[in-house]
Amino acid sequence: MGAVSALDTKAFEEVVEFTRDLIRFDTTNRGGGDGDERAAAEYAAVKLSEAGLDPVILEKAPNRSNVVARLEGTDPDAPALLVHGHLDVVPAEAADWSVDPFSGEIDADGMLWGRGAIDMKSMNAMMLAAVRSWAREEVRPRRSIVFAFIADEEAEADYGSRFLAAEHPEYFDDCTEGVSESGGFTFHSTSASGDDMRIYPIAAGERGTAWLELTARGRAGHASKANPDNAVSKLAAAVARIGAHRWPLRVTPVVEAAVRELAALHGVEPDFTDLSGLGEAAQLVESTLRNSANPTIMQAGYKINVIPEHARAEVDGRVVPGGEAEFEATLDELCGPDVAWRYAHRDEPLMSPVDSPTFRAMREAIKKFDPEGHPVPFCMSGGTDAKPFTPLGITGYGFSPLGLPPGFGYGRLAHGVDERVPVEGLRFGLRVLDDFLLKA
Repeated sequence: MGAVSALDTKAFEEVVEFTRDLIRFDTTNRGGGDGDERAAAEYAAVKLSEAGLDPVILEKAPNRSNVVARLEGTDPDAPALLVHGHLDVVPAEAADWSVDPFSGEIDADGMLWGRGAIDMKSMNAMMLAAVRSWAREEVRPRRSIVFAFIADEEAEADYGSRFLAAEHPEYFDDCTEGVSESGGFTFHSTSASGDDMRIYPIAAGERGTAWLELTARGRAGHASKANPDNAVSKLAAAVARIGAHRWPLRVTPVVEAAVRELAALHGVEPDFTDLSGLGEAAQLVESTLRNSANPTIMQAGYKINVIPEHARAEVDGRVVPGGEAEFEATLDELCGPDVAWRYAHRDEPLMSPVDSPTFRAMREAIKKFDPEGHPVPFCMSGGTDAKPFTPLGITGYGFSPLGLPPGFGYGRLAHGVDERVPVEGLRFGLRVLDDFLLKA
């Protein structure tokens, strides 16, 4: 694939070494404050210090550690760029895995295994490897870069990006844009002629998070008696309505750009109501064309012959940019007068320009190392640490590049069993990220 990188040889060894080392730190985030990123944060701080940077470790609570370091660029008039990755990972049940999920094992096929191989210790390793290579080669990026290695992304970010943005905004004062996870990886689709086509989605938007708690009240009583005021029945009916609701199409500028570019690549006219012409690439946009609300938890009762007074449910809602009013009005209607709902956790949607110089630099970096690849914009169905930084005036993009083979299943392996990344794909990602950061 493509051109020669300006990185030194050691960088390509270090990016593998650092990914393995970071995976071996068990930074599992179980939510509710149960996590420990301290050892991984200290590791990142040491590697940054060895490259001549002056990292600081910031904590809201013991062992919920964040690392921030700044590298001055060559253009003092250019705004700074925030480059961030989270240190925590979702849980992994070792019994379900083919290898120890915290082993960092490399197999005979050149696959590096472990929780965080994709999401997102590989990106953290690329950040460290790039800045250390720059120090050895005595090169600096055009823009000043603030590197942040962050806790608690896999929960509600209270110990990570929310804490940093609220309590330590001074570290990000002159940052106008940020890049982080979930973009720049290879997605394979079939062209109109039947050939394999390498697509690189770059995230320029995120649906908003709208986690909901539903509650119903009724009259408690003996379950053998007639009771039309049954809290469980009321809640079940509302949950069923929410689960069956078909949300209307709401096409945002980022998703419109994505569909139009993907349609052109597949040789079809863009059709926002029928994505079948996009082949496998329909997966990149199908969840972001509308709001959504998926029931996930129901709780009620304590004995089979007792009708409880209360019943509750939880719903994972996601909201497209501009869709907030519709979302709330629809929930009022679907819940009806007998069920109350409230936000248990909420993040605003994010949408960034796809015609900016920064987005163009990401496209160009991919094309430099894969001239036959096709970078396209897309909107993430979920969310990242980019959202808490938005109130600071930081426009967020998802760009943690990886070169992946056909059939790899990026979306399936992130948070999934047997998470892994190709060593050569990791090195490809380092080349792309380095080129982008030096020129952005």
